Amino acid sequence: MLRFLRGRSAVPWLIGPAAVSRRSFHSSLRWYNRASPVEDVSKLAAGDKLHGYTVVAVTPVSDYDLTAVQLSHDQTGAQHLHMARKDSNNVFSVGFRTTPMDSTGVAHILEHTTLCGSQRFPVRDPFFKMLTRSLSTFMNAFTANDWTLYPFSSQNSKDFYNLLSVYLDCVFFPRLRELDFRQEGWRLECENPEDPASSIVFKGVVFNEMKGVFANSESIFSQALQNKLYPSHTYSHVSGGSPLDILDLTWEALKDFHARHYHPSNARFYTYGDLPLPDHLEKISGQVLGRFERASPSLEVPVEPRWGQPQEHHILCAPDPMAADPEKQTTVSVSFLLAPITDPYESLVLSILSHLLVDGPASPFYQSLLDANIGSDFSPMTGHDNSTREASFSVGLQGVREADLDRVKDIIWSTFEKVASEGFPPERIRAILHQIELGLKHQSASFGLAVIMNVMSPWIHDANPVGMVEVNKNVERFKEDIKNPSFLQDKIRQYFLDNKHHMTLTMTPDSNYEAEQQKLESEKLSRLVSSLSEEERSVVYQRGKELQEDQNKQQNADCLPTLLISDVDRHIEHTRLDHQYARGVPVQYTEQPTNGMTYFRAVSGTSILPEEIKIYLPLFCDIITRMGAGDLDHRQFAQQCDLYTGGLSMVPHVVPHHSNPEGLEQGVLLSSHCLDRHLPYMLSLWEDVFSSPNLQDEERLRTLLHMAASSMAVGVSNSGHGFAMTASASQLSAAAQLSETFGGMTQVEFLKQLAEQGDLKEVLHKLGVIAAEVLDCGSFRCAVNTSSEGMDAVSQAMDGFINTLPGSMADVSSYTEDVVFQPAGGSKVFYQMPFPVNYVGQSYKTVLYTHQDSPKLRVLSRLLSGKFLHREIREKGGAYGSGARHGDGIFSFFSYRDPHSTATLDVFQESIAWAVRGEFSSQDVEEAKLAVFSQVDAPVSPGNRGSTVFLKGISDELRQKYREGLFEVSQEDLTDVARRYLQENTAKSSAIIGPENDHINTQSDWTVKNFSI
Repeated sequence: MLRFLRGRSAVPWLIGPAAVSRRSFHSSLRWYNRASPVEDVSKLAAGDKLHGYTVVAVTPVSDYDLTAVQLSHDQTGAQHLHMARKDSNNVFSVGFRTTPMDSTGVAHILEHTTLCGSQRFPVRDPFFKMLTRSLSTFMNAFTANDWTLYPFSSQNSKDFYNLLSVYLDCVFFPRLRELDFRQEGWRLECENPEDPASSIVFKGVVFNEMKGVFANSESIFSQALQNKLYPSHTYSHVSGGSPLDILDLTWEALKDFHARHYHPSNARFYTYGDLPLPDHLEKISGQVLGRFERASPSLEVPVEPRWGQPQEHHILCAPDPMAADPEKQTTVSVSFLLAPITDPYESLVLSILSHLLVDGPASPFYQSLLDANIGSDFSPMTGHDNSTREASFSVGLQGVREADLDRVKDIIWSTFEKVASEGFPPERIRAILHQIELGLKHQSASFGLAVIMNVMSPWIHDANPVGMVEVNKNVERFKEDIKNPSFLQDKIRQYFLDNKHHMTLTMTPDSNYEAEQQKLESEKLSRLVSSLSEEERSVVYQRGKELQEDQNKQQNADCLPTLLISDVDRHIEHTRLDHQYARGVPVQYTEQPTNGMTYFRAVSGTSILPEEIKIYLPLFCDIITRMGAGDLDHRQFAQQCDLYTGGLSMVPHVVPHHSNPEGLEQGVLLSSHCLDRHLPYMLSLWEDVFSSPNLQDEERLRTLLHMAASSMAVGVSNSGHGFAMTASASQLSAAAQLSETFGGMTQVEFLKQLAEQGDLKEVLHKLGVIAAEVLDCGSFRCAVNTSSEGMDAVSQAMDGFINTLPGSMADVSSYTEDVVFQPAGGSKVFYQMPFPVNYVGQSYKTVLYTHQDSPKLRVLSRLLSGKFLHREIREKGGAYGSGARHGDGIFSFFSYRDPHSTATLDVFQESIAWAVRGEFSSQDVEEAKLAVFSQVDAPVSPGNRGSTVFLKGISDELRQKYREGLFEVSQEDLTDVARRYLQENTAKSSAIIGPENDHINTQSDWTVKNFSI
């Protein structure tokens, strides 16, 4: 899906994922011994000419074992950054500075419509069609605060250049039809397009997307914070679009925005990987740049004028029905405008300073704000944000009583004063530097994508992008600067205590907020509709029919390039595993090029836990490594984790058996990683967790519980389709039911109830019961990935670790059979939430991984997603997303930010009937297979190699058999499995999460759970 980005950027030294996320993509590098284009670029020098470009600089970056080449196109001035590295997951992107001066969402809607057809590829939605004609490892488009980016990646060179031709033509030569603008942006249309007498309503993909975005109070707060801290220019507007303002955007304004912003002179081209740079340049210059002359877009974002006095602002939001205490729903933060993001050293210093101030229980603001238990969690946007030309820092609390606002503000300022006076403990600074070293050594095949997501914001404001990845140079400078003992304290005074450009923002709930928003939309609709003449109303109807006819029109996609199934390797890449035992505990060793890192995983069984206690397991996993252990309290323990590891984590582990329909593994999954030299320290920390966890601190538990409850509740609006699918699947298998208990609406409600309790002693007791059963080696197994050089030392360390664990290995299988569970076919559950859009899920019980029909169902899911559901639910229905999935014996449909509810369930049924009738071609089947292969062949990082065997018991031999099954899937197979497993299957269930629904409330076959009160 195309995505609108807003929020924090990634830590500059942790080259990880998208610039607004701290999640990591986990994929692998393929290393080569042969000579490659990586060596070729090192021979280039500044001033060299290549295909109409001039080389500006060639810079070896030893931090990441790559060579950066910066070029400028002579004719247009287009900038190009190439990162040559021995990595087969090649990346391309083109980005533009986009600076909207209103909140109509023009940049965001343009991002959608550029990919709806172009001069060379005049078909509807070539972007989505290429998803099934490619083996891409990533395809997307992003709208940020002041830039728009179109990236993709692929491990196949033919595929790479196929995608390059489509992306270039769509971005620079889009059709930008009015039909596409009305579909993707907004339109007036009859509610029933077939009935001209039906009510006229607003429709549009981005319109519904942004209604979903701002259904979340955290999004409301984050957006207001940016708009008010940067009031003078583009950041005072909503780049993604404010729903009511979107309705003011015209087709002409969209085309004008493209003409002004999407020019090579305003472009930043980026390539990464092991494909030859000259080939990239030749194609980009030949297909695009040769058709343009140099221009001067004049789109610079000016420096924000500094305030002479601080400001205060107040905004409203809807009450949170999931709040543990209805009286504690106020959010407050203090935000500061900082330095330009174009200085890589100052950006590093500010990022380190932010981590020292707010990250982890040893940080001063964690101690003064969170440990005080006057709020549920940090306020949105807390920390350092470098997604705008000048960075900002925010800190505050959410889940606060309105009466405590002054107290929170006083704490914030007194904490700054204390830090400015006392500074930071040296071990905390050492811990941050250690985390930087970990980030430099961690291997990920999405590294190339991560680089552009990290450097795009400074690069778009004319920073040197290579300087942003030369981490060690800036770290060494930082080490020199902190020899001055007052260096960081002086920064605290400069950026916070003496900074007049700061703002206090508060947000309080208003019981009339939703009604007021609905009223504003209704009034706008009424004004537009009431002004229509009968002739104009007829035009609205005719335009709706015209769009529907265009959406229904059979598309000839032959103009689009495609891979063939014959381009796909028929054999998997095998991973060599070494299985040993230590004290009866199975240990899987995987030798990989981990670059001086060791990756540890373990599963401890939980099948013998009493059923009534299992619902506490997610909370146990969340808190057990954050309460302290051994002789260390929670702050000291967290400090040791930062000094010697990348963090210790534990999550519930529920995995169906790959072949036995009644079998599942229940447990907890432990994971951590560290530098090889720190392995004894990491294992020692795990030993403390197992032997002497701290489960006595009730106030610490309260803090963590409130944070967990708040996080789960926010997750519903962000990932409602996942919760809907989890709820529908829970009625069909024991594993799915347990997964819903641990991560679905059941857990959301359970954590809310726990957070409402005053006395948590009974909760601590239950967590202690879990610890006694889980934290031993009775049902325990481990997996370790490390390099060949470190394997002997790792093996010895693992033997020592396992020998210290409590208990002894029991002769009990980690898999259990639940013969009691009976599927509840026909179940329908509606979760009423204060959202303006719906999330719809429907699930069917099918077959497991090794069954001969499983590959067929996987292909069917991609066929339905790409060839039916996208057209009917997204294009026609206006939902932001939709699709189908198959795995773990469950086939599920979903929709995301959907204006429809039960009507979408009808579309799911229509898709099944369409498949059973065989209304698709053999080419459609081949494309669905390609889409599946792009998933199953996604690169895997050295630290994750062998994890499929360890976590799911799926061997390379089973994977190869499954792969062969994918190749053999036929058109007849798909109609057959659609009929048997979907059309004729009574073991299905449905779930919808959304606003009050009068139709559902009158249906006796629906169970309604009201979360809106």
